[in-house]
Amino acid sequence: MFYTRKGDKGVCDLGSGKRVPKTDAAIAAVGAVDELNSLLGLVRNQRISAHAKHLLFTVQERLFIIQAQIAILMMGEKKGISPSLPNNAVEELETIVDGIEQSVKPGKHFIIPGACEASAWLDCARTIARRAELAVIVCNQKSKKKLDPLALMYLNRLSSLLYALARAEVKRAKKKEPRPSYR
Repeated sequence: MFYTRKGDKGVCDLGSGKRVPKTDAAIAAVGAVDELNSLLGLVRNQRISAHAKHLLFTVQERLFIIQAQIAILMMGEKKGISPSLPNNAVEELETIVDGIEQSVKPGKHFIIPGACEASAWLDCARTIARRAELAVIVCNQKSKKKLDPLALMYLNRLSSLLYALARAEVKRAKKKEPRPSYR
């Protein structure tokens, strides 16, 4: 069934049966992570490297784990065991970013996004990743139960990964990224 009519009055649940306003911080957090996950699916279908496509698919899988943690821990779900990110998930992202830094020296200035289509999509995903991270932080701060700190760390590193991948795609496209003129 593609619709239930249960949310017509501005309330919903995340599977626990407990009805909460759609404005609840947990609902906003799950929605923001879902938006990011959907955009990463779009990015994976752009002309990006096969390596980046594989990485982004793994990230999407892990975002589902984070969404499940929010739903289970924040909404009081008792039916299942909360899935966990691998203990080395943050270190994996850091290793990938460090590797990209070896081939793409990070600049010490701001750039105007959009040097190539792939980098533009990745930079857009980066900004949405930051917004999702903030929504999850707000949810975590408002909740009595706390999200696994690894999930928060993962979301924080994810925007760095997306930034690094965007710079790698610019290099792969043999393009230059313009700096803002501030005029």
